[in-house]
Amino acid sequence: MRYVTDIMDVMQLKEDERKDLSSVTENFAFRASSYYLSLIDWNDPQDPLRKIVIPDANEMYNWGTKDPSRERSYTVLPGLQHKYRQTALMLVSNACGSLCRFCFRKRIFIDSHHGTAIDLPRALDYIREHREITNVLLSGGDPLMLSTERLEEIVRRLRDIDHVQIIRIGTKLPVYNPFRITEDPSLLEIVKRYSHENRRIYFVIQFNHPKEISSETLKAVSQLQEAGAITVSQTPLLRGVNDNPETLAQLFKKLSFIGVSPYYVFQCRPSIGNYHFQVPVETSYAIVEKAKSMCSGLAKRAKFVMSHATGKIEVVGLTDRYVYMKYAQAADPENIGMFMVFERNPAAFWFDDYSDPVDHHRLDAEETRAAGDVYISQSDDGGELHAATTMD
Repeated sequence: MRYVTDIMDVMQLKEDERKDLSSVTENFAFRASSYYLSLIDWNDPQDPLRKIVIPDANEMYNWGTKDPSRERSYTVLPGLQHKYRQTALMLVSNACGSLCRFCFRKRIFIDSHHGTAIDLPRALDYIREHREITNVLLSGGDPLMLSTERLEEIVRRLRDIDHVQIIRIGTKLPVYNPFRITEDPSLLEIVKRYSHENRRIYFVIQFNHPKEISSETLKAVSQLQEAGAITVSQTPLLRGVNDNPETLAQLFKKLSFIGVSPYYVFQCRPSIGNYHFQVPVETSYAIVEKAKSMCSGLAKRAKFVMSHATGKIEVVGLTDRYVYMKYAQAADPENIGMFMVFERNPAAFWFDDYSDPVDHHRLDAEETRAAGDVYISQSDDGGELHAATTMD
């Protein structure tokens, strides 16, 4: 597979376009696989795959931050984050098959040693000492850009830690370079060897648009599944790419048909260079819900969340006046499940754009009593149902 790293070598673009975009790539690196470039309809300037990998002058708009989810705050060792109690995140690579123009970790391509120079022995010691960690997510960059030998070393040593039950590999290589999988039997052997019936390897694959589900990608996904991997997907909602219900519904349905469970739809993070991809939070929610209404149950399982510094905040409802959210996951365990009500703000792009909640509620110990302590009773006349505890 050939990787193109100089925009001047993308011959499908006109010469003046390449020259104009060179100034963008001086600030935000460019990289694309020749395979992914072949999927673009170059006669369509609005082609969604083109928007995903080809630079845009709008990236130079002064907006956003290098670390929108404040990952630095949860970095316990170089390349190792521990934000959520059960999950450790290992940044094992600083390379990708192509560079998404909406990447929220652009900082690692601006400074190649920023947070990804992992000290594997120290990281493994940390995970070994923290028995609450049952999930380890390999990310980067893209872990599949590592050599197969290096990837196996990491997976094998994680499998030697008995309390690590799930290994997740966050990747877009099945889309950007499916041949990395289909032409490397030794990679599939790693999956067969270390994805056990009671301790699975998950591939969290980023699919942004239905056009990415090509025949070669289908083959790669199928081989991962046959080797014993569980496959799920995630995507940010991106203006001009997948920000209409029909496109998103088509993506959900196609993924469910091939055995890839939709997992998360993210609000696009406010990272530098990302302004032109932004969709307001409440519009995003409406798009996701409309898309789900066009799908069967297996295709509509994705949660719409903001991966905020404080946790994964799920948007769960709207009324004319209020927007409703809850912490699906939180850095502070006390916040998990907390329900929040805000005045609507149609111009909000991120959680921080909302003022203090008008109401919020944390579950307390009494509300989380075992289900066996509660039963449903009915009035003597067969009418109204009542919830009661076994103490009543």
